[in-house]
Amino acid sequence: MSVITHVEIESAGVVGAGGAGFPTHVKLSAQADTVIVNAAECEPLLHKDKEILRRHGDEVLAGLAAAAELTGAEHAIIAIKEKYRDVIASLRGKLSPNMSIAPLADAYPAGDEMILVYDVLGRVVRPGGIPPDVGAVVINVETAFNVASSQTGPVTEKFLTIGGAVAEPVTLRVPLGISLAECISAAGGPTVEDANYIVGGVMMGQLETDLDAPVDKTTGGVIVLPSGHVVIRRLKRDWKQVSRIARSACDQCSFCTELCPRYLLGHPVQPHLAMRALGFNLLSDAGLPGAEFCCECNLCSMYACPEGLDPKVIYAENKRKLAESGEKWQDPPFNPRRPVLHMSDRKAPMSRLMTRLALTGFTNTGPLNDTTVTTRKVGIKLKQHVGAACEPVVKVGQTVRIGDEVGAVPRSDGKPALGAPVHASIDGTVTAIENNIVRIEKE
Repeated sequence: MSVITHVEIESAGVVGAGGAGFPTHVKLSAQADTVIVNAAECEPLLHKDKEILRRHGDEVLAGLAAAAELTGAEHAIIAIKEKYRDVIASLRGKLSPNMSIAPLADAYPAGDEMILVYDVLGRVVRPGGIPPDVGAVVINVETAFNVASSQTGPVTEKFLTIGGAVAEPVTLRVPLGISLAECISAAGGPTVEDANYIVGGVMMGQLETDLDAPVDKTTGGVIVLPSGHVVIRRLKRDWKQVSRIARSACDQCSFCTELCPRYLLGHPVQPHLAMRALGFNLLSDAGLPGAEFCCECNLCSMYACPEGLDPKVIYAENKRKLAESGEKWQDPPFNPRRPVLHMSDRKAPMSRLMTRLALTGFTNTGPLNDTTVTTRKVGIKLKQHVGAACEPVVKVGQTVRIGDEVGAVPRSDGKPALGAPVHASIDGTVTAIENNIVRIEKE
């Protein structure tokens, strides 16, 4: 394989395959001494990252090597939970001299970029900063796979786990734009009549009621749970319920803060202060230092709080109000000694988290079906990434083939906006362009 370039990665539409979908060609324009492949995958019941490594380890390593080359990194590391010994063993004999494996504890949220950089390199990113500030670049397993594939074609497929209350928990390979309903059907369908669907994971995902919604480049999985499940009940609370319960029940034990991963990194994130301020009807950063630095991992709400309250929701609401106001905390306080003192002994073990969330009764596996699921129609979102939505470059009635560009990054003053192009994932005809989605159907 020849050297992979930024232009090839950009043209292929590679973005972060989880989280917000940051365009990878931009991320790999940073200079760093270390590139880390994030294989922590700490969301309960999700399995796609380690399944990709099991079946496509060579491609992931090739993508890691390309990322190291592009960033000038001397070190390339795969960070994966040490319990996956079979995956680690399969990779060790394939590592280049500059590559290594960093075994991680089976804890949540091991996959948070800031936590990962500290656990792997012992470096602490300042509040409001990003990993390149400390010489590190972090990419997802599937992102590395897509980087390696960028010379042979654009991103037109997605790996995702379907788990929870389904007949056959599985990791699927699907065309981008396939409906969630077809993915769930490929897992044998729900095993409960009152099924609810969480897209992304039980800790940081969102409830989805529209099963015709299309899979995009950041969709990591769908977890199916019944209506009476504790996670579903909590996700269905509205703001009025969350705030009323918090005002009446919070006893300021501060467990939410003492177990907060960002607080433990030395960042000024203190969820218990958000709960306290709510009692005084303060919904701004006054009295709530650190709302803008919350990563919304939900550990405070789903694990730490003994009363079952929702400090994460309170903080997220304050973060939203701060964003609307344009306020930013200049030079926030930072305690780099705190992780040395407390990080190692305050991690949330996955076994305990699974018990707390009543997930131990579900099959916790997701073997990869590497045969791409077929479909007759897809909806290609024009915005599947951080930045500007793509502009359609096709018309209704036009025939397209897999890999054809259907959405291009807009340009201003001759320069492209932050973004990545999107491509057709099946052969067919464009039937509609509506609501920022290009609809394609096979003839």
